[in-house]
Amino acid sequence: MLNLLSRTWVMVGMFVAMMAIGYSFSFVQTAAGGPLLDMIGTGAEAKARLAEMSADQKTAHFWGTVLNDTAYPLAYGGLFAGLIWRLAGTLRRWLVIPALAVIVADLAENTTQAMALAGNESLIGLKDVLTPLKFGLFFLAAIMVLISVGLGIARRMKKAAPEA
Repeated sequence: MLNLLSRTWVMVGMFVAMMAIGYSFSFVQTAAGGPLLDMIGTGAEAKARLAEMSADQKTAHFWGTVLNDTAYPLAYGGLFAGLIWRLAGTLRRWLVIPALAVIVADLAENTTQAMALAGNESLIGLKDVLTPLKFGLFFLAAIMVLISVGLGIARRMKKAAPEA
């Protein structure tokens, strides 16, 4: 699977999907009448935001979460994993872990939000853990991508250097 994600055409597709889905969130936010739950850090704040929303806004947000925000972590996480797998050399098995873990964390957060938007707010308190975990893993995965790019450049420079 990771070998497939590291192919150029797959990474280009993941990048295009990530950008398109990211852009689509502006429409979801408008339909939801304000900030999306993904950008709200705590369960208490999410409950307050839910209380402000009309039934139509909750429905729009629900479908944005189930459709757009399910595809989004697969797109950005897949892109991160593909870049790391392609560029990190022998360290790739370790450096790819945050990119895979952020997908799981984001999907878990989305599940709690979709349940809350559908009327079951019992697990929304998990946002207190899941949202910071998601953002932390996202930034860690992005750092792993940068490290992998550096390793890839160093490897190419070493190959291109004339032997003495």
